[in-house]
Amino acid sequence: MFTGIVEGRGTVLEVSTSGDITRIVVDVPNADGLQRGASVSIDGTCLTAVDIDGRRVRFDVIPETIARTILTEARVGTEVNVERALRFGDEVGGHLVSGHVMGVGIIAEVHDLDGGRNLRIACQANVLRYVHEKGYIAVSGISLTVGRREVDGFWLHLIPETLERTTLGTATTGGLVNLEVDPLTMAAVDTVERLLAERGES
Repeated sequence: MFTGIVEGRGTVLEVSTSGDITRIVVDVPNADGLQRGASVSIDGTCLTAVDIDGRRVRFDVIPETIARTILTEARVGTEVNVERALRFGDEVGGHLVSGHVMGVGIIAEVHDLDGGRNLRIACQANVLRYVHEKGYIAVSGISLTVGRREVDGFWLHLIPETLERTTLGTATTGGLVNLEVDPLTMAAVDTVERLLAERGES
């Protein structure tokens, strides 16, 4: 599990394939104490560290993950958001994030403010049904609060700290982001819809 509080940006150093496996090497912000087999969130995708050489960490990515996430866009030089797995006793500053990406969103609009930034993210209906104003969502691994929901997406209002620490500081229109909805919101929505369906009110 993760918190959605990104530790910093990493840089993709290598991308290669071996059979069906895509191997991605990332220069992470901090590898102190990181061990083989540990979970690391890369742009909101839970990956396993399979080789560690200083801050160079290799991840083996299966086709299912590549197909469902923006890791298909990973190239040498690509910057990614990095978060180490939550440890017992750590503060949960964001919200609980599993690293299981539900869909890919498109940055539809970018509006820079005096120090901040507003982004409109367009997304598919299977994700949007769980998006609610002032609710939580993980965007490329970043725990964020939804500013406003629209018929085809939602708005984010970002502070300077988020822009400095994450890849959203350099995001441009047309860029892709991984999306993971808050599991508590998902459970609540699914439960209400099921109860209404059972009562014939859906």
